[in-house]
Amino acid sequence: MKVHFIGIGGIGLSGLAHIYLEKGEQVQGSDLVESEITKGLQKRGANVWLGHSADKISSDIDLLVYSEAVSEDNMELVRAKELGVKCLSGAQAIAEFSQAYYLIAVSGMHGKTTTASMLAHILVEAGLDPTYIIGAKNGWRLGQGKYLIIEADDYKAKFLHYSPDVLVLTNIEEEHLDYFKGLEHIMRVFGQYINQVKQTIVYNGDDEKISNLKSQILNLNLKSQIFSLKKQAEEAGRLQKILQVPGKHNISNALAALEAAKYLGVGEAQGREALENFRGVWRRLEEKEFKIKNLKFKIINDYAHHPTEIKAVFEAVKEKYPNKRVWAVFQPHQYQRTFKLFDKFVKVLSKHPFDKLIITDIYDVAGRENQEAKVKVSAQKLVKQCFEMRSQNIEYVGKAGLADYLKKSAGTGEWQALLIMTAGDIYKLVDQIG
Repeated sequence: MKVHFIGIGGIGLSGLAHIYLEKGEQVQGSDLVESEITKGLQKRGANVWLGHSADKISSDIDLLVYSEAVSEDNMELVRAKELGVKCLSGAQAIAEFSQAYYLIAVSGMHGKTTTASMLAHILVEAGLDPTYIIGAKNGWRLGQGKYLIIEADDYKAKFLHYSPDVLVLTNIEEEHLDYFKGLEHIMRVFGQYINQVKQTIVYNGDDEKISNLKSQILNLNLKSQIFSLKKQAEEAGRLQKILQVPGKHNISNALAALEAAKYLGVGEAQGREALENFRGVWRRLEEKEFKIKNLKFKIINDYAHHPTEIKAVFEAVKEKYPNKRVWAVFQPHQYQRTFKLFDKFVKVLSKHPFDKLIITDIYDVAGRENQEAKVKVSAQKLVKQCFEMRSQNIEYVGKAGLADYLKKSAGTGEWQALLIMTAGDIYKLVDQIG
């Protein structure tokens, strides 16, 4: 089978591309920029090119898979439809692929990647040989067992393409407001999604919004299991002692993974033992050590880009490094998100617990912005509003000069650990500094 991907370098599509390569299929695709992900696919035999070209689309393609970020007038997509090639979005393609498996979907606004990765790790260690497609570098595996674990994204309600046997639901709150019209719309869509679950729902008993759907969950002819930091304090305490990844949010993620694994027949002790050697996920509190002038430093890289995620990461890093001089850098992701959640960003950023917080330029997400948001918000306005909240040690540094600024300040001993928070592109500072 010949499979073509538009947006092959995306974190979700690339996992499916790797799966098809592993199955021995012919894989090709395009993306706008070269990345370590596209290079990795090329090394494994995929034909990848930069930019889009209708000439690359031929009638012998069996399946074209396109990122949900791709517009309907994309020249490759248009040409494929003209030729009668089967075209599916990423979520549609994964849904079709999942039909051969017992599907476990992990959903929620935060914690999906880590929870799905923890669950996948437990099932691998338990010998269940699962397949998984998770939104992280190397977040894919083609196993021989019956289970498929996916990170089922809420953006554009993509998860509505799935009818999982098991749904793990981490949390619900306002997010992706460039698509969702507000919290009522979000709750309605999650309610529809819950109705598509076949067997059981493992859900967060501490989450207020999920509690509002509890009656619907209980009225369905499904089994349900609750994980809760409050109600499972003893288990949470055990996990806190053994987990290699810090933070209360990761204890909650681990409780979710354990409950799901238990439903699938993995014993609690066996699941806990697996989590003891879980080393974390790409760009989720991922650490790197390096030296400048014989001084040792750490860079902590995290994908946090929503106020709730930022708060959790702040607490986790402060908990792990209470005595280090820590600086944090935040790159807001998308003007629209920053505009819609501006007050929430100010509230959490102004209470940062570190020696300094740097806010750099907002990452412009192509195809997901509007002019009103671009005019009304900026990194400088975030900093100004934080100062008005009487917050100290916050400053704006433009992205162009950020690496040099941080490297120089490290060399003079102004910080010992650096937390980078971004869903954009400043994660590359890890290599530029270290």
